Amino acid sequence: MGSLTRSGPYGSRLLGPAHQSTRALRVRVQLLLTVLLVVTNVIGAGAVVSILLLVRPREALDPDLVLSTFIAVPVYVVLAVVVGATVGTRNAFDALRWAYEDREPTETDRLRTLRVPRTLTAVQAGLWAVATALFSGLALLLDPQLFTTELLAVGITGALICAIAYLVTEFVLRPVAARALVDGVPAPGRGSGVRRRMIGFWAIGSGVPAAGMVVVGILALADDQLTLTRLAVVSLVLGTVVLVVGLFITALNARAVVGPISSVRHGLRRLEEGEFGADIPVYDGTELGLLQSGFNRVSAGLAERERIRDLFGRHVGQEVAEAAMAAGVELGGEVRTVSVLFVDLKGSTALATERPPGEVVEVLNRFCAVVVAEVDRCHGLVNKFMGDAVLAVFGAPVEREDHATDALRAARAMADRLRAELAEIDFGVGVATGEAVAGNVGDRERFEYTVIGDAVNSAARLTELAKDRPERVVATAASHEAASSDEQDCWVPGGEETLRGRSEPTRLVVPRR
Repeated sequence: MGSLTRSGPYGSRLLGPAHQSTRALRVRVQLLLTVLLVVTNVIGAGAVVSILLLVRPREALDPDLVLSTFIAVPVYVVLAVVVGATVGTRNAFDALRWAYEDREPTETDRLRTLRVPRTLTAVQAGLWAVATALFSGLALLLDPQLFTTELLAVGITGALICAIAYLVTEFVLRPVAARALVDGVPAPGRGSGVRRRMIGFWAIGSGVPAAGMVVVGILALADDQLTLTRLAVVSLVLGTVVLVVGLFITALNARAVVGPISSVRHGLRRLEEGEFGADIPVYDGTELGLLQSGFNRVSAGLAERERIRDLFGRHVGQEVAEAAMAAGVELGGEVRTVSVLFVDLKGSTALATERPPGEVVEVLNRFCAVVVAEVDRCHGLVNKFMGDAVLAVFGAPVEREDHATDALRAARAMADRLRAELAEIDFGVGVATGEAVAGNVGDRERFEYTVIGDAVNSAARLTELAKDRPERVVATAASHEAASSDEQDCWVPGGEETLRGRSEPTRLVVPRR
């Protein structure tokens, strides 16, 4: 499972490669979580202070409130960071212990891993809830007119920061989630679906600030002392929050949705390029994770299908396999004019008794390799391996007008190679052309593609004659007459023979020496 894109298997180079070590994974996750969450919350605290200063300039604030706020804010931020990091790290470590210990996750481990973003976000929400109560309480005691502004500023900012923290945590934990979801994605639980998540983040990113604007409008109607200028400033600040922070949350949420879809898209591209069995990391616990997992199952199925197809092709020949897959398999056959090549070893019985079995098999494999290579090169089909003999057909199952030329050319090339590469064996090659029935023979539960007819019998008889001829190759005149003129020039008359089972002599040809 390599990198699916230039940005890495998890959608970002920050998350590292797919097969990073356990130690590297632990350091990376802890470092990214700590840095990103701390930075996010510090920015949130700064945003609260900036909002308050924009809504109510510093000179208009109560001095005691200014002093207490500028003391309380850094102190609370530091305490919140320490508490949040301590509690969050402990909870996350407990949930992710299986990954750091490099062991297989249980079902409980998987569920706890997927809940880590919610757990850490709950810690963030608790800290922001305390901050909201603390700072709005200070405003109520020291500057009551600022109570509503403080409450809305801290509360809304806290909600937005929590949404960002959730998305950041979910992003950082993608490599761990991928390891947890190797065996499949659990059914999305309550509140974990894509639709609910999209609606939830819209509500936080846009709905909460918009609700704050509604509250300000209601207070403006009820408070005669609220000036038009202050109302305009508050509206501008909240509107900016809606536009900027809402857009940022929407972008993060969109990235969380698009990431798994992009991984599937790149996986499909690999399948289109013929990389069957290509898989992608499954790191999302929603329906998108089910989509990623489903792609992996389909990819594995295609790989298995291709493997079976390859094995099928090796057993019956690629052309037979393709014909069967295109038209289905039916018992029976059709009459075709074909050319048949039969090649057999001479003295194979002595070979088997004089040499060790391993050596005999090695010789037979070398013999078959030459035969198969030349038959394939000349567009034929190796129909049967019969121990030390091979039957090949030209012109079926795929029709070829020049099948006789192909068979004769294969016979000559085969004989030349066998003499050069297997000098320790002797052989005979026979070629015949004529009508034969080609098709599937057997039972519906078990059958084979074969050819039956006079051409097959003639080729087998010619092979026995060829073993005693100096050329070691004999073909019928019918094959010679059906071949191209160029191929005919490579053969000369070889006399006549009455083949076993025949009453009339058969005219023969042999390769020109």
